[in-house]
Amino acid sequence: MPAAHMNLAPMSPTEPARAPSGVADAAGLGGALLWSLAQQQGWGVALKSATDGRYLAVNPAMAQLLGRAEAEILGRHDGELLDPMVATLLRAADHTAAAQGGALVSDHRLEWRGERREFQVTRCHGVEGGQPRLWLVWQDLAPQRQREQQLRSALEQLEQQQRANEALRREIVDQSLRDQTSGLNTRAHFEDQMRRELDLSSREHREFALVYMVIDPLPERVAALGQPALDRIHEAMGRLLRGNTRAMDTACRIDEHHFAVLLSGVGLATAHSRMEGLRRQCATQIVMLDGQELGFTVAMGVASYPHTAHGHDELLESCTKALAEARRRGGNNVALASIRFDTN
Repeated sequence: MPAAHMNLAPMSPTEPARAPSGVADAAGLGGALLWSLAQQQGWGVALKSATDGRYLAVNPAMAQLLGRAEAEILGRHDGELLDPMVATLLRAADHTAAAQGGALVSDHRLEWRGERREFQVTRCHGVEGGQPRLWLVWQDLAPQRQREQQLRSALEQLEQQQRANEALRREIVDQSLRDQTSGLNTRAHFEDQMRRELDLSSREHREFALVYMVIDPLPERVAALGQPALDRIHEAMGRLLRGNTRAMDTACRIDEHHFAVLLSGVGLATAHSRMEGLRRQCATQIVMLDGQELGFTVAMGVASYPHTAHGHDELLESCTKALAEARRRGGNNVALASIRFDTN
């Protein structure tokens, strides 16, 4: 194990506790100072003969650790005081410190008097009065480990709180971008996404489709149920649109009857096929309110970039015209915008 110097805290300005009679004689002024410091810090301190490991002096904290009175400890070694396995381990560390010289710091995890304990033991080897001596300073690491655990717990709680705050922030942002009834994007967010898609498709020379859809006029019995019935239909539309679009697509609710879908990287023919499937699902969707079934259908207009329009305004206009054509046909229909042919 590597050698290390003891980390000694500054002495208190108050009068330090004096070492018992004989300690200063046994180990000199340095031992007396160490003894006084240990009294202030609550460390266990012992002085041993480096020759046979017998205790020459112990402070009250060390006597308490060993679970015996001072008179029962002095003149005895660890083999007579502790469990044989623990005594063997400590004796080996004592020999290492004596052979190395200077100071040796060791961490010991021991089955100590029926408990699992962890200590840091600093051993200082020296010679006093021609006799080899070994000073030992025992520090119980339980309070330090408890503080470390408390710090870890506090940090974990802080991280959890930060994650919760971030999730709440995202939820608030998401709520501002989504219609609460259908769960779809708001119109403002949809228009922003469409401009991004238009810019990306222009730069990368790829296609995308825009779909406008409107709920066909409701039967009188459904319309008579008022807003609750319309809310249920909006909820159903939200589920159907989310189920028929990909993560890269964007769907939104424009107003009480109008919806829109942006299909990224999709041409006119593919968009028509997908929206025709959605139209059939809407026509067969079962929506219930207070035991009554609410049937609804939708009309859709499909336009695409760059086949039916070459810019933002043209795309909106061509999609609006396609939706008008679907409604003119009586609703429950998917109409395609006219393909543009450039003449040069």
